[in-house]
Amino acid sequence: MDLKPTKPLSGFIELLPAQQRCFDECAGRMLDVLRTAGFSNLDLPAIERAEVLTDKDNWDEIETQMFLFKKGDTKMGLRYDGTVGLSRYVAGHLNDLTFPFRASQFSKRYRGERAQRGRYREFYQMDMDIMGINSLSSNYDAEIICVIQRALNSVREFIGENRVLVGSRPFWDALFDYLEMSDAQKKSVFVLIDKKDKMGDDDFAEGLSEALSDADKENKIKSVFTDGYQNFLNKSDKLDSAVRELTDFMKILDEIGVKNAEIDLAITRGLAYYTGLVFEFKLIEHPELGTAAGGGRYADLAGKFSKTKIIGVGAAIGFSRMFVALLESGQIDLSRFENPIDAAVLVMGAANTGYAMRVLNALRDENIVAVAYLDADKKFKNQIEYADKIKAKYSIIIGEDEVKNQALSVKNMTTGQQCAMSVVDAVKLLKNV
Repeated sequence: MDLKPTKPLSGFIELLPAQQRCFDECAGRMLDVLRTAGFSNLDLPAIERAEVLTDKDNWDEIETQMFLFKKGDTKMGLRYDGTVGLSRYVAGHLNDLTFPFRASQFSKRYRGERAQRGRYREFYQMDMDIMGINSLSSNYDAEIICVIQRALNSVREFIGENRVLVGSRPFWDALFDYLEMSDAQKKSVFVLIDKKDKMGDDDFAEGLSEALSDADKENKIKSVFTDGYQNFLNKSDKLDSAVRELTDFMKILDEIGVKNAEIDLAITRGLAYYTGLVFEFKLIEHPELGTAAGGGRYADLAGKFSKTKIIGVGAAIGFSRMFVALLESGQIDLSRFENPIDAAVLVMGAANTGYAMRVLNALRDENIVAVAYLDADKKFKNQIEYADKIKAKYSIIIGEDEVKNQALSVKNMTTGQQCAMSVVDAVKLLKNV
């Protein structure tokens, strides 16, 4: 019989134990930041109705981006982000929630795009959103940025320092209106701005020329990146409002302790649902990873689910994208995650198993990480080799004499030193490891 493949499908992630322990440690730290910031962690369904996931009826247009399937007559799909499910959830529980409502999610997402380094078909993403009914102060935008920075700083020893870049969709909307651009021109130029950092100045200028065919408009747009956005004060009421909003927002960030923020009006976050200020976090020591986290304000989160206007600010941390790339490239030191086992309990003879298990439970009651080698008929050589392979810090050897004396033989696996002691003293020793 031919053996079946052992490799996972392309774009699906499997980590080795030490890598997974590091992954889990970082997730735990970041989720604790969200918990202390008052976010309610939601565990929403991984499968949604297809009509919830997309407004399109033609599956051929979207099947390459989503995992879609049918069960009976019901069309369904795996979630591709956290926002759609959150929108449905909030709209369905309007009377059960207190607003402003803070929600966080840490779950797997699924996208049927071409797998490549940093882009996966199954991946973890960490989301946070603050939502209000009809209105929401821009102070919440600043708080979201502050919380993201605290989350990233909680794992700074693994990913290094970060910085945040802030952009403004209202500024560009106001400038495009001031320049009297058509809807088609606005869309084309938005795409160019979103890709500006990857294009280079020459290609960006050429793209503007093709989209606008108007040197004056082209120069005004380019001047935003060379001379700054404040030169557009007193041009129109909308521009004045957008400029003041951005300037005031940067002052708020500074006041609440976000010192590494800067304005970058090339940050637009694509053409999706963002309608206000937008932002992206970059890892200073790992620029090759691109955006570590990003988000912004949206004017109507649940418009297709409810007539109630829900305004929000949200962000997502590309957790798998960031950590898997660093783990696979060896840029994270995993030495501290290689030996999580404090004690290996070795049983010399089946008659001693009961006592060994009581010792094992006593250690675990004290939160000591302990495993037992329960093939009690195996030779000591086999058992001590096992303790060495799992990198246990100590081996606790239990044979006939230990059971008789209700004691333990404890061996330091680093120094080789071995001595007899009581269970109480062994617990004290191992709790100080």
